[in-house]
Amino acid sequence: MVPCLPLPTPVGLILNTDHPVPDFAQTVKQQADIVKVIEGYIRLRKAGAQNYQGLCPFHKEKSPSFSVHAVRQFYHCFGCQASGDVFSFVGKIENVTFPEAVRIVAQKCGIPLPKREFSSPEQAAEARLRTKLLELHETATAWFEEQLRGPEGAVAREYLAGRGLTPEGIKTFRIGYAPDSFNAQRDRLSGMADNETLRASGLFASKEQGDGSLGPLYDRFRKRVMFPIANESGRVIAFTARTLETGDKAGAKYINSPETPLYSKSLVLFNLDKARTAIRQKDIDFALLVEGQMDCISVYLRGIHNVIATSGTAFTEQQVALLRRHTSNVVVNFDPDAAGANAAEKSIALLTEEGFTIKIVTLDGGLDPDRFIRERGVEAYMQVLRGARRQADYLIERARAAFPGASAEQKVKAMNYLLPHIRRMPEMLARDQFARDAAQKLNIDSAVLRQELRQAALKRRGRIETKATALSEVERVLLRALAITDPDNERARRLAAETIAREPAWFEHLGTFSALQALAQRQTKDPMDAVEDEAHRALLAETLLAETRAPEENEVQSAIQEIQERSIESRQRDLRALIAEAERRGDFAELALLTQQKLELDRALRQLHRDGV
Repeated sequence: MVPCLPLPTPVGLILNTDHPVPDFAQTVKQQADIVKVIEGYIRLRKAGAQNYQGLCPFHKEKSPSFSVHAVRQFYHCFGCQASGDVFSFVGKIENVTFPEAVRIVAQKCGIPLPKREFSSPEQAAEARLRTKLLELHETATAWFEEQLRGPEGAVAREYLAGRGLTPEGIKTFRIGYAPDSFNAQRDRLSGMADNETLRASGLFASKEQGDGSLGPLYDRFRKRVMFPIANESGRVIAFTARTLETGDKAGAKYINSPETPLYSKSLVLFNLDKARTAIRQKDIDFALLVEGQMDCISVYLRGIHNVIATSGTAFTEQQVALLRRHTSNVVVNFDPDAAGANAAEKSIALLTEEGFTIKIVTLDGGLDPDRFIRERGVEAYMQVLRGARRQADYLIERARAAFPGASAEQKVKAMNYLLPHIRRMPEMLARDQFARDAAQKLNIDSAVLRQELRQAALKRRGRIETKATALSEVERVLLRALAITDPDNERARRLAAETIAREPAWFEHLGTFSALQALAQRQTKDPMDAVEDEAHRALLAETLLAETRAPEENEVQSAIQEIQERSIESRQRDLRALIAEAERRGDFAELALLTQQKLELDRALRQLHRDGV
């Protein structure tokens, strides 16, 4: 739970899902520590007295450009320009609305939620459905556990014991058993929900009738060992079921829950809820990616807690993004068969594109991680992990094995196999090292590979967008002054705000004029809330992140004086042009008026130089 100050339970408040009570949202924001909340999603390291840095979860990058300001409680990415407060971060990373983000942050901080109401019947129904489905999965998990302990679970207990699982390990992963019955679970859960909700849970199935209607519900999982699949918060949202039968009637060895409102297999990594703390520890800082759930469970129960699994499905971009919140280092240990090697290769490609540092483990004797640990012990497995190969070495060996021989044709095939992997690497030095190693081990002219890489680099460079921000020092001082929230520096903030309100013409030539006006008029404590323009919000964020202290009143006075000087000098230039035009026309009345105005500006500028603002 994210540390927060204690807060009494709100009384009589209503949190509308579209428009949460402002006071409640503001209270949550004041109580939440944005650094702690964001650290629940990505790794951060201290970078100065007030700032923390990490890899941005919203775009691909190898070097950290994502900053969090601990005092001002906002984040900003210098790479993709994403910025905002704790609610916008949670909303963006969880892909939820603002009200839902408020709810998530409040729950992370242990702040009791006020009463909720919904903006539409559809929204209320969706919320109720998700809540009910979570209840059904929790009840189903407990029921499967109970069945495993009962008489019908004897064969499943024997199977699990044969796989090296102790009662404590079974309890840790809440493994259960689905009995050989079409309606036992249906009878257990039918009192909790109607048939449509039960069908939506994925726990049941029904056959289509001749008239197109659906027949009675029956239990989807029967005579199988049940492995619960949890979301990142540890709530059960689906199951993987392993058959205990053999032969033609056994069906698929493993079956998963279908896609439901709770579960999408491409968005979940098995065991991430248990592994994420270990993954992010400084002395570990990598995720061990295995292919199957039994591999994952076996490794985890032997004390290697940073292990996750793809549940036998193809690794997806969404899973890569999910993993990237916690680490940028991965060791891949898929099964050594052809399917496992191909899956490893595809996973390496996805991870490379996201800037991960990747190593690969291939176990001796064609063993998978579960069997290797059971036969040779955890120390032997740890030794193998310590000797994991770089992805370049692994892929080069794959190329040599796939295209053996020294013929030109085989070398071309090997090179064409490796080039896509090399091009995916975001860093030039890594690409160059990979190319040199490949050229040496395959006995290929390195100049050919370098030429290919140069062309790829040109294409990559053409896709990179750069954004230059040019703020004057005067603008930086004014932005910082107007963002002051400390009462001790209130005079500096008030001086800037009152001057902008009184003499807006002095500041109109500045590119940040609208942001300065918005900050001068702000009613909220958080200055980031006052600026609506995204580009100006980014400039404000960059300015505040670079700040070591708030500007003092004399610094603000100097900035205003410089602004006033620029304004007077600009007006003088305009008047000189108008005077020349009046002389050309012979308009002496206009000329006298303009000359008088210029003399007044000259006196004002001289006085400004003598006395300051």
